[in-house]
Order: sequence, then structure tokens, then C-alpha cells
Amino acid sequence: MNSIKDQKNLNKKKVLLRLDLNVPLKNGSITDETRINKIIPIINFLIKEQSKIIIISHVGRPKGKITTGLSLKPICENIEKKINRKIRLVKEDIFKLKKEDLFKNSNDQIVFLENIRFYKEEEKNDAKFAQHLANFADLYVNDAFSCSHRAHASVSKITEFLPSFAGLQLETEISALKKVTTEIKKPITCIIGGSKISTKIGIIKNLISKFDNIIIVGGMANNIIKYNGNQIGKSIKEENCDQMIKEIFETLKSHSCKIIFPEDVLIGKNLDDEPQIKELDDIKDDDIILDIGPKTLDKIKVIIKNSETVLWNGPAGYFENPNFANGSYNIAKAITNKNKNNSIYSVVGGGDTIALINKIKLIENFNFVSTAGGAFLEYLEGKELPGIKALN
Repeated sequence: MNSIKDQKNLNKKKVLLRLDLNVPLKNGSITDETRINKIIPIINFLIKEQSKIIIISHVGRPKGKITTGLSLKPICENIEKKINRKIRLVKEDIFKLKKEDLFKNSNDQIVFLENIRFYKEEEKNDAKFAQHLANFADLYVNDAFSCSHRAHASVSKITEFLPSFAGLQLETEISALKKVTTEIKKPITCIIGGSKISTKIGIIKNLISKFDNIIIVGGMANNIIKYNGNQIGKSIKEENCDQMIKEIFETLKSHSCKIIFPEDVLIGKNLDDEPQIKELDDIKDDDIILDIGPKTLDKIKVIIKNSETVLWNGPAGYFENPNFANGSYNIAKAITNKNKNNSIYSVVGGGDTIALINKIKLIENFNFVSTAGGAFLEYLEGKELPGIKALN
């Protein structure tokens, strides 16, 4: 995979830069700038190299139709302020654009094409559409790892028509994920949460052969608690997943990895309740499991203390209510305290987990925080991502 940072003579070269600026918008305002902040380095790099930059991105799911509320305008304006440079948002129909239309003013250095998903050809991975986009530029840079699990025109097909390179953020993301999949420093621990085992079964099975500990928390742990013969009351659970859990335990038999799940829990009668500590054999029909208990937390903290690498995806409980955020907060603190003396390498991913560590202002205290979502999970599952395959 060729890196853009190793390329010489980018001066005046027109660079088609694929970014993922799919940030949450509310009434036209950006509510979380994490993804934007992560791509500022590649823009500054290309500015310094005096390249002409054509940015492609999407926001939301317009399904091939122009949708006013999903314009890139507020994102364009946000980046303008961050880099203190004027950016032109090109709203014209892409099919009517020519290369010479983009930088009519010689002072223009950065242009934004409007939401690429306004065109149905993007998600269809249409070759003619990709070739038309390629005609705008001299080379292509993918700095959108979080879109790289999509076989879309501006992610994978376009590499057939232009010299193509990995961007700075994409390289950083892959480097971090390699440290928890192939270039592992052991002991290594995975803390994995979420509400559904079905969405994480592939990851768990793939990591069992590589990891020393897999700690299952959150809603998905309820299914394991129930599978082992305990009651879970009114707690969130996924139907028809006993076979999946059986597969996990069968896979464990031929590996030294340990699976850890809650020994005790915090329950409430509703989501706004005060917490009660309960052993697994004391859960009533009207109880809702909303966090891990103190014994479980202590066990997890010991495992983190003895680990040299940790991957965390998914909170330990219903952290939206501070009464049930204790497990998640303390996991975050245990990891970041160990990070202070560089005795652990930590990778965090998943929207809820990032929201959590943002809330307690610890996001800077992890070695790497991934905003990649589906691409992050598919990489951990061992799948080949179309965007990365195209660059290779």
C-alpha cells in the first residue's frame, strides 16, 4: 500500500481526497467534531505540499437523491475555520463538471464536492461514475478508513483509474489495528460490549486464537448469564443466540484464551432507578441488569493491570444514567492510568464507547481512538475491506 506521505513533487497536483465527514448533524449544526478533527492533518499536509485538493465525502443516507438537510455546507464551514482557509463548495451536478471547472480562480486550493451519496452511482460502485470522478484529478488519496468496508465508487472502484495512495489517518488506523490483531504485544485483553452477540460473534471467534482474555460486558453479557442457567429478569437480551454462545465456548476449548463475564451486577427496576448490587442467583423477574457489579469490576481491573495491550469496544452498562456508568468509567480509568507510564497499548472503538470517554474527558488518554464503526468491526473480524484491498 503506497503512502501519500512518501510521494515527492505534489506541487500543483490535483488530489482527489476521499474523507469520511459523516458527522452527526442537528438542525444544520455539527454535534460531534471527532471525525473532522482526525482529518485535519492530511489537509494540512497537502496544503504544505501546495497540492490542489478536491474533497469527496458523504453525510447521512440520502439514497441517491439531493437532500437539503444533508449538505456538506456546515462541515465545509467548520473545516474552513479549523484551517483558516477559504474552501469552495461545488454544488453543480457532478456529471456536468469538468476538470478545468474546479479551480477557475488560481487562488483556490481546496474545493468540496457536494455529498457524494446524492448520486446513486456512488453506492452502486459504478465504474463510469468512478472514471468521471477520476478525470478531475492527477491522483487519489483514501483517508477514510471508516468507509473502506464499502465497495463504493469513490472508495474502491476509483483506484482503477488513478494512481492511488493511503492517507495519514488511514495508515494510523491500520497501524493501531495491527497492534491488536497481528503485531500483538501480550498479554492482550479485549473488552467487548453492546446489545447483540450476533453482531460481535465473528469478532469474538476470530480473536479467541490471538487474545489472552475476552471480557464480555453490556447487554450481550446477559445472554451468557442466561445461557449458564441464571435469571436476567427484564434485562435486554437477544433472541435465538444459544447456538452462537455454544460456538464461542466450543472454540475456547482449543485455545488458552479466557472468557470473562459478570459475576455480579447492578440492577434497577427501570432505567432511571437507583442501583442495587446483586449476585447472579438473586435476580428477580422485575430486575433489569444495567451495569457490572463491584466483584466483576475488581476482576477486570486486575486483568487490565496485567495486560500490555487492550482493545475496548462497547460500554459495560447503561452509562446514560450516571448511576449505571460506574463500570464503564472505572474501566476507562484503569486503562488510562496504566497508559500514563506507557505500560499498555490501548485501542478504543465504537460510538457509545467514544461518547463515554468524551463525556469524562479521557479521549486523549488512549493510544488510539477509532471512529470507524463498521470498518473497525469488520477488520477485527478478519474480513478484507474493499477500500484497503483496492489500495493494495
